[in-house]
Amino acid sequence: MPLRLPHFSCGFVLLLLAPLVTLAAPPADVTYTVKPGDTLLVSVWKEPDLQGPVLVRPDGQFSFPLAGQMDARNKTVSELQQELTGKLKKYISDPVVTVSIQEIKGNKVYVIGQVQKPGDFVVNPRVDVMQALSMAGGTTPFAALGDIMILRRTDNGQQQALPFKYTDVVRGRNLDQNIMLQAGDVVVVP
Repeated sequence: MPLRLPHFSCGFVLLLLAPLVTLAAPPADVTYTVKPGDTLLVSVWKEPDLQGPVLVRPDGQFSFPLAGQMDARNKTVSELQQELTGKLKKYISDPVVTVSIQEIKGNKVYVIGQVQKPGDFVVNPRVDVMQALSMAGGTTPFAALGDIMILRRTDNGQQQALPFKYTDVVRGRNLDQNIMLQAGDVVVVP
């Protein structure tokens, strides 16, 4: 005898699933800004000599033929594309410039101390503290879970320490301390 399941209308099922869909919606994404160490792919249409990868140097700049030095610090790909187009207009009528990120290597965070695999991790584009700890293989049995710190440099070069209590977060308390990490942040697990 076949198993009979109750018959629900499609609208009823959608009504039940709607809160789950709302909860599962991803957070608004912040536009990625280019970082030193990233590789950009620049292409100018119908100009074979003006195509190829460029590495963003540690000072945040890169060189491109006819445009010279370009400052990529805190700029999006579209901002760089517009700026490059403006510089090339002096030499090429109506240049069609495409800039894309070929490799993200400048967006690194570091996890050190009592974790299974300490090191630097490229994050594409963002992770929070718990995700970074997971990328490092989790903590060791000797970790002081209540004394984890995130070290961050501010825009003026000052370093600040942000506390992170792992035991609170895994219990669902004080979740606001599970911050999104920024490039260059160091998670210290004593």
